[in-house]
Amino acid sequence: MAGIFGKIFVGIYVEIKRSDGRIHQAMVTSLHEDNDSVTVEWIENGDTKGKEIDLESIFALNPDVAPDEEIPQSPEAPLPPSNVAKTSKVPKTRKSTAIPKPDNAPRENRAAAVGTTRARPSQHSQPAEPPPPAITPQAALTQALLQQQNARRKSNCVKEVEKLQEKREKRRLQQQELREKRAQEVDVNLPNYEIMCMIRDFRASLDYRPLTTNDLIEEHRICVCVRARPLNKKELSVKDLDVITIPSKDVVMVHEPKQKVDLTRYLENQTFRFDYAFDENSTNEMVYRFTAQPLVETIFERGMATCFAYGQTGSGKTHTMGGDFSGKNQDCSKGIYALSARDVFLMIKKPNYKKLDLQIFATFFEIYSGKVFDLLNRKAKLRVLEDGKQQVQVVGLQEREVKCTEDVLKLIEVGNSCRTSGQTSANAHSSRSHAVFQIILRRRGKMHGKFSLIDLAGNERGADTSSADRQTRLEGAEINKSLLALKECIRALGRNKPHTPFRASKLTQVLRDSFIGENSRTCMIATISPGMASCENTLNTLRYANRVKEFGISPSDIPFSQSGGGGSRSELSPSYEVKELTVDPAAATESRQGGHITQLEVLEAQWGVGSSPQRDDLKLLCEQNEEEVSPQLFTFHEAVSQLVEMEEQVLEDHRAVFQESIRCLEEEKVLLEMTEEVDYDVESYATQLEQILDQKIDILTELRDKVKSFRSALQEEEQASKQITPKRPRAL
Repeated sequence: MAGIFGKIFVGIYVEIKRSDGRIHQAMVTSLHEDNDSVTVEWIENGDTKGKEIDLESIFALNPDVAPDEEIPQSPEAPLPPSNVAKTSKVPKTRKSTAIPKPDNAPRENRAAAVGTTRARPSQHSQPAEPPPPAITPQAALTQALLQQQNARRKSNCVKEVEKLQEKREKRRLQQQELREKRAQEVDVNLPNYEIMCMIRDFRASLDYRPLTTNDLIEEHRICVCVRARPLNKKELSVKDLDVITIPSKDVVMVHEPKQKVDLTRYLENQTFRFDYAFDENSTNEMVYRFTAQPLVETIFERGMATCFAYGQTGSGKTHTMGGDFSGKNQDCSKGIYALSARDVFLMIKKPNYKKLDLQIFATFFEIYSGKVFDLLNRKAKLRVLEDGKQQVQVVGLQEREVKCTEDVLKLIEVGNSCRTSGQTSANAHSSRSHAVFQIILRRRGKMHGKFSLIDLAGNERGADTSSADRQTRLEGAEINKSLLALKECIRALGRNKPHTPFRASKLTQVLRDSFIGENSRTCMIATISPGMASCENTLNTLRYANRVKEFGISPSDIPFSQSGGGGSRSELSPSYEVKELTVDPAAATESRQGGHITQLEVLEAQWGVGSSPQRDDLKLLCEQNEEEVSPQLFTFHEAVSQLVEMEEQVLEDHRAVFQESIRCLEEEKVLLEMTEEVDYDVESYATQLEQILDQKIDILTELRDKVKSFRSALQEEEQASKQITPKRPRAL
């Protein structure tokens, strides 16, 4: 039966064209006479999708189902339409059985056909039409018989299609109910569902203006920025919430969940401001463009540049500095190490720098528990000493000349494979050491400029000072101390202070030349994890970064949308004023009296390490951070510092005793050879042997006493670690 739908019926597959230009097959599920269209459905990625398409588009792609040329009917004998088809709404899932009306039929006949259904209220509001011409009973009977024959001829096909359609609809409803049930379980039954709604409502009140590549790069002597990574697979699997919001190019907000006494949960929105804030959509190239790239030119102008990556393990430090990860493999070409080297090689070809005849060298070493190891020389242990000009020298550090970026990438791969790592509560593969990669420019053998790129150890290691394992305690103490020293050195650089406490840790001691001089520039990239489980570590990272360069924050810095969003600004996000720390030296001294100081003073008198510059800088460091460093923690740091110094002395004395023992053995060998003579002098033999034995006894006794004192210091360190009561830093 030809009609406006041609050979299209429910259940047939036709070609359709998607909005993106793709053409594929879909099944027709319903026909619509009112607007000359059909509904089609298809399965894509396991989901059922559908759309409504006009007949012209269908016939254009499927000419084989287009209607044939029709012969116009005689106006004297119009076919009466089916009352059921016109008065009742046809379900979408069933094919309409109405007799199709030819497009070229006279308008009067169409109106007459509609007029036959006036027994029920018409759904179409039409003006009154003149009564239709009477239809002879014979013509009506012929039409009814024709419809019954057509129905019998198609009944089996229609029934099968309707069965398939019913099953499909039932299955679709079941899937929809299942999806709604799962969504309800994920949302409502989630322990943090209430917090998630609070964060979502708060974000709806913000006007987002994130950092883009079109923003201007500002010149900073000290640049502090923050980078937030997206939720990783582990966090998504446990349905962790994203509590970090970066509404503008320099503002970071942390939604910290809190609980009142009556167990009511609420959000404490803590706001921080930095030079730049990078959200989870920022790439390494974008981070490099605003942070390390402006520092490259500094080293060509006889300056010192330093770039740090600081944060919790797993927050993206090594990803930012070293490059993208694909599983366990790292693409070193997309990290700040390689991007900096690329720009150095590009800049050295410029005419004004090419005439300087500069050579490029690279070093890669790590600092672990106060000791320095060369990552390019099979982790050889190095010594850090000051020469007569008070210049810090890393004795034995190998410098490799590099000619291109590929040479740098090879060195980075070699160094990363040797780096020390361990397990923490945050990560099973935590970096336990500070990795320092340096690009050095030399002109005729003399240093022209140096770019130091540092991937710091995970800062959660600094909280491991109360661990039961001594090695973990010493690691945590060294990391804690080096991060405090690094912060104070950067602050001293920014404020042009007369003294920089660089001797307080090995890290700042090695980087001393980067903190001294007018032509020194530093950039710190604080990386944070967005998950609610990492909220405390994230806040510690942001507080630390804020201490480096104290930024003020006011409610006007938060880009709320003009339409509101519920609540005043002060309620939604309280701001914190940063104040300068003031320390009373007398009070600080009083607070450290008692405890284990007496034993430490005994060790100082015995070893003579009490008045070292390192200890003076450590005292200054703890006084400047009194609110973060408790008296017990300062005592512990003192014990650890002295323990490290004593360890070095014991090792040096042991080496000296070993060399002296070899010399004594040579002398004893000569004596024994003398006794083989027939007439040797017995008195001379006895005298020389006695002298040799006295020397051996003296040096061995002295070494034994130092070892005993060293063991006492180990016990002292263990006792001091048990007395630590860490202070929680105040909110900024």
